[in-house]
Amino acid sequence: MVFSEKLEHWYAEFGRSLPWRGISDPYRIWVSEIILQQTRIEQGWTYYERFVESLPTVEALAAASEEEVLALWQGLGYYSRARNMHTAARQIVEQCGGHFPDSYEGLLSLKGVGRYTAAAVASFAYRLPCPVIDGNVYRFISRLYGIATPIATDRAYSEFDALLRKLMGDCRPDVFNAALMDFGSLQCKVVPQCETCPFAVECVARREAKVGLLPVKVEKRPPTDRWFIYLDMRRHDSLLLHQRTEKDIWRGLWELPLLECEGECSPSEAETKAAAFAAEVLGLQGTRFRFAGSFVHKLTHRTIHATFVRAEIAKWPSKWLPNMKVATAEERGKMPVSRLIDRYLRGM
Repeated sequence: MVFSEKLEHWYAEFGRSLPWRGISDPYRIWVSEIILQQTRIEQGWTYYERFVESLPTVEALAAASEEEVLALWQGLGYYSRARNMHTAARQIVEQCGGHFPDSYEGLLSLKGVGRYTAAAVASFAYRLPCPVIDGNVYRFISRLYGIATPIATDRAYSEFDALLRKLMGDCRPDVFNAALMDFGSLQCKVVPQCETCPFAVECVARREAKVGLLPVKVEKRPPTDRWFIYLDMRRHDSLLLHQRTEKDIWRGLWELPLLECEGECSPSEAETKAAAFAAEVLGLQGTRFRFAGSFVHKLTHRTIHATFVRAEIAKWPSKWLPNMKVATAEERGKMPVSRLIDRYLRGM
């Protein structure tokens, strides 16, 4: 039995039933693929259904405000994905008359669409013979054929793409790719199920005891540490929020007024710095802050050390930062915030 037959036989028995499978709507396929980047299917499924219910077409997404899009995305992280998707939707509406590009190259021209997403939409929506190559696929194929080329490199992508095109043959690209992804995710996992694997006999990694050595990964840079002091200033049920607009993490999201430090601060130091910031920058003299908690929040390339200090204030600032506003409890529920800020506010 050739590779594709064996793979599709496995998929017929063990493949997942997902709401974006077996459809040809490029918009919904695209939304699912963007959401599932860096996201587990269990979590992404809920976001997908909520997203396409609120914004069922590319025209609806293009017409939405950035704040609406970010609010639907809240909690998923990697917010640049949502902003890029919003920009791409406007590209499609303004430049393509609302029609999705129907070629791999056309899909690649969209903002935020890389080789994997272009191949996924091309194969699932248009049945074009474009292999999908993600981490699961790299792991499965590198083990099966004993490929030691470091993944996440252009050389590896070209090598795996050429091999998979040969393996795909005359198969339906959508079925082949769905089977490929599910096999890497469910069978040839980080800790694989070799005993029940239909490719166990021919697997090079298993035969040569290299399962734990493949795929070969390029060493990542360690994350950068950043230290934030957040000022929770409130009157009754309202508090001050500030929108991040600079080109940095969480752009477009709302947060408490922020003071960034060069290193770690004790709770008492954070209270002192916050009082000075409130007086000098916001005109709130004599504000007394108390320590309200601290969190370590890990992102892909950064580790955020966040200290929260809180003050009940008698009046609102006499000086206002750009993009700052007073938000009631009801309004806060509609404003997109980072997972870190949401975690803090839910605990208050």
